[in-house]
Amino acid sequence: MNEKSHVSLEQHVCLICGVAFDTGNILLDKRLRASMERHTAAGWGLCPEHQKLSDGGFVALVECDPQRSGSPAGGGRLKPEQAYRTGRLAHLKRDVFAEVFNVPIAANQPCVFVEPGVIEQLQSMVSPATN
Repeated sequence: MNEKSHVSLEQHVCLICGVAFDTGNILLDKRLRASMERHTAAGWGLCPEHQKLSDGGFVALVECDPQRSGSPAGGGRLKPEQAYRTGRLAHLKRDVFAEVFNVPIAANQPCVFVEPGVIEQLQSMVSPATN
């Protein structure tokens, strides 16, 4: 049975975790042809959890496997659709990120893709909490 319709619920894919989430928008085929699935991924964004962290002044470090990711475009920048996320994440305050990596980060940039080992190296820099 054909499950396509002329309307669809729009979803975006989270840049950080890669999970699809509803945007609350409805998409409509102007020709009223049954061309769309029930949900349509129409772009990138931040899921509510990661949007809250970004609004709180955090930058997400998203670990990606360079062997499985696509080749970076010009300037060595990896596009979100090319990134093979390993599932490891870390969140740093923007000022701490700029200090640790000695690089400024744009205020509207929610995340950076990092190679395996970067998050472990950051964790080793943090002293364990004492009871």
